[in-house]
Amino acid sequence: MERGLQRELRREIEEETLRTGTHSVYGDRKPAPRKPGKAEKKKEQQEERRRAKKKKKANRQYVFVTYFFVLLFVGMIGYFSYFNVVQGREIINDSRNPRMDLYENQVLRGSILDKDGNVLAESVENEDGTQTRTYPYEELFAHVVGYSDKGKTGLESSQNFQLQTSNVSFRTKLLNEFRGRKSAGNNITTTLDTDLQQAAYDALGNNRGAVVAIEPSTGKILAMVSKPSYNPNTIVEDWESLNANTEGILVNRATQGQYAPGSTFKVVTTLAYMRQNANYQDYTYRCTGEITAGKNEIHCFGNDVHGTVDLADSLAYSCNTSFSNIGLSLDIDEFRNTAEDLLFDSELPCPLVYNESKFNLQDDDGDAAIAMTAFGQGKLQVSPYHMALITSAIANNGILMQPYLVDQITSAEGETVEKYVPESYKELMTSEEAAQLTEYMQGVVEYGTARSLNSLGVSIAGKTGTSEYSDDKEKTHSWFIGFSNVDNPDLALAVVIENSDSTGDVATDVAGDVFEAFYAE
Repeated sequence: MERGLQRELRREIEEETLRTGTHSVYGDRKPAPRKPGKAEKKKEQQEERRRAKKKKKANRQYVFVTYFFVLLFVGMIGYFSYFNVVQGREIINDSRNPRMDLYENQVLRGSILDKDGNVLAESVENEDGTQTRTYPYEELFAHVVGYSDKGKTGLESSQNFQLQTSNVSFRTKLLNEFRGRKSAGNNITTTLDTDLQQAAYDALGNNRGAVVAIEPSTGKILAMVSKPSYNPNTIVEDWESLNANTEGILVNRATQGQYAPGSTFKVVTTLAYMRQNANYQDYTYRCTGEITAGKNEIHCFGNDVHGTVDLADSLAYSCNTSFSNIGLSLDIDEFRNTAEDLLFDSELPCPLVYNESKFNLQDDDGDAAIAMTAFGQGKLQVSPYHMALITSAIANNGILMQPYLVDQITSAEGETVEKYVPESYKELMTSEEAAQLTEYMQGVVEYGTARSLNSLGVSIAGKTGTSEYSDDKEKTHSWFIGFSNVDNPDLALAVVIENSDSTGDVATDVAGDVFEAFYAE
């Protein structure tokens, strides 16, 4: 009985131990773990998810910070690479860059040469370490070559990077350092033809104006003259008087001059009419010498009466009333598109500083503005350089080649640093359109307003122009655009003469002298 009571007591103690989790008096044996309930499981799962979410959020922040610094580093590398590789030349060419003085202290500025190697600009090192820049041809190349004192202009500006970069051998640089001499900068060989430049300069005489000559098949700029000119050798001494001068001597009229194109723009209007009228060859108009457009009476030059004319005759005789009639028939948006195709209101491919040409005809402009624009007046503004580009494209089957002035860059030791290869810039018109315009422009020379060029012994396609620039109709600019050797064009020209004697003959005569000099070489 006593043993039975002991067993009963022992069982009760063990049950109490299991229920309360206390140790048994009979040893340290742990009770079996209690299984968690559903509520506890849910709570543990929620806690686990919370910890995972917190960890994921922390990881996201670390990733964001990592990517931010990686992108910042890559961006800085990209910026410095772009700055040095892409913008390096632009920065060093900027006359406001104070580090230019450092380059000038280290490098003897390179020379600028014409296409045959004649020196157009060179520097001589003085005993005190300074250098003197000289221009052997004085006024002849003033605007296109420019000057390097009082800032920089022309090629002196656009090629500043190369002129102040020395690519002589390491040995030569080392010897120059040892001797206390400057290493010579790179030399620039241009496309400029000194004989042709001289012919254009002489042909302009005492007139204010500009001449631009381009080789259509390559884009080489062979001559670029602007008058009045100045002597870059004395730019420092003459600086105040040059700036006080009201004739704009320092302005390169070839690229920066803005003029109404006069009747040379009729080539553009002709192209617009051809594009909008498939039957353009059937065009006829009876010229009575005047036409009414809005409230304006428009007359042919010299009050000429041309009678019945077709499109070819209209261009050959430069009939203002016929082109007014053509302009009034055009869709203005399409007219503008044609002008923009020919780079009006657009950037121009130009190696020098230039001004954009403006079409300036709006949809709400009246009939008078439309008619005047059609024959080259109105609010049109264009540079001689731009008209030379259009002429060059017509001569080259509608393709404008990238115009350029720098043929090659060489080190002072004669090693080639860069060599320019001609390349196409843009198709301004189709070859069929160019061929038709060429035929019409030949008529201008054969029986139209530029008949005086027939005596040169070479085929020429051209267009004369006279543009008014004030209320006084006697004050005009004289224009000529054209190209020679029509079957295989050699030379495209644009000529403008300011304040001429109310005819296009002055510019035509200048063009004739330039063409003649070109074929006399």
